Amino acid sequence: MKKNEVAVALSYARGDIPRVIAKGTGEIAKRIIATAQELGIPVQQNELLVEALARIELTGEIPPELYQAVAEVLAFVYRLDDAYKRHAEKQTS
Repeated sequence: MKKNEVAVALSYARGDIPRVIAKGTGEIAKRIIATAQELGIPVQQNELLVEALARIELTGEIPPELYQAVAEVLAFVYRLDDAYKRHAEKQTS
């Protein structure tokens, strides 16, 4: 039996605490992932982190015990964003 797909979307502004802005299972999870991909938002798979984040209320701040794990995800996203920008600059040069 396939495990039900789960997705959680985070919002983060520098200097603020990341918040859960969307979460769901099954079809809702698929829509969250598809929307992120359509908007060019990086998607990272981390089953344990998603499981923990899914327990947080919508618009709720992540708890301190998840800061390190979420910081690693944000660092991944920033590295992707920087790489994309450098690639785009090379294409226009």
